[in-house]
Amino acid sequence: MRVGLTERQQQLLDTWLPSAAIVRDHSWGLIGTLVLELEHHGERYIAKAGDDADHHLAREIRAHRNWLQPWTTRGRAAELIHADEDAKLLLTRFLPGELVEGTPYEWAPGTYHEAGELLAAFHRQSAVPDDNYESRENERTLAGLDKPHRIAPDLADLLRATIEAWPTPPATLVPTHGDWQPRNWLVDNGTVRVIDFGRAAMRPAYTDLARLAAQQFRSEPSLEPAFITGYGSDPREPEAWQRARLREAISTAVWAHQVGDEAFEQQGHRMIAEAVAEIAL
Repeated sequence: MRVGLTERQQQLLDTWLPSAAIVRDHSWGLIGTLVLELEHHGERYIAKAGDDADHHLAREIRAHRNWLQPWTTRGRAAELIHADEDAKLLLTRFLPGELVEGTPYEWAPGTYHEAGELLAAFHRQSAVPDDNYESRENERTLAGLDKPHRIAPDLADLLRATIEAWPTPPATLVPTHGDWQPRNWLVDNGTVRVIDFGRAAMRPAYTDLARLAAQQFRSEPSLEPAFITGYGSDPREPEAWQRARLREAISTAVWAHQVGDEAFEQQGHRMIAEAVAEIAL
């Protein structure tokens, strides 16, 4: 079964699922994470394996161990079977469903109402005050601007000056998915399920709305109220949300440039332009 697995990863899979066969390779391709659908004794599983550069598998393993119960107990997320953080390997039971992205479900308000309900249950698990979150995020964004990117130099200088002048009020952190969008939702007979927890971390609740706001909410305005109704209330405090939107925009443009995803990079540049216009730099 090698397909890019390290020797240790292969040994672990041979122990966990002897003689398993690959059914399908679901790997994204832009990064080094392998996502393999396996079959063993008539049961299907998903194995995720990280390469040397990976820093997502540890987050995903922690999410499965600590936060996914509100979803797994309802069949809305995959059950963890085995994990080895040192080997960067995760094995879960296969979660049935069709990817929402690219289907009519992506533009159905009912999908977003259900996704809002799911996210609210996830966020409600815990809440932790953090006096340093805003300053850490500012430092991370400024470090991103020091990496290779195609943001215009004058604009990059303006973005740096703006971020350096921002206030750093205390924040409340909750478990977040980190990439909450139809690309990471499945639908099975009308039921929405959730995949991919490689960006899961403690953050403010509103950060999980950033990608929807930049994409589906922007294209189809009816989806946003459906989502907020399902969630129960709008977690976005205006000034914190503006800061989050600009950070997300910069991160998108920089990261997409680094991995060569030109379409996503262009989305990042559009997000920067929109965020700049909104806060009237």
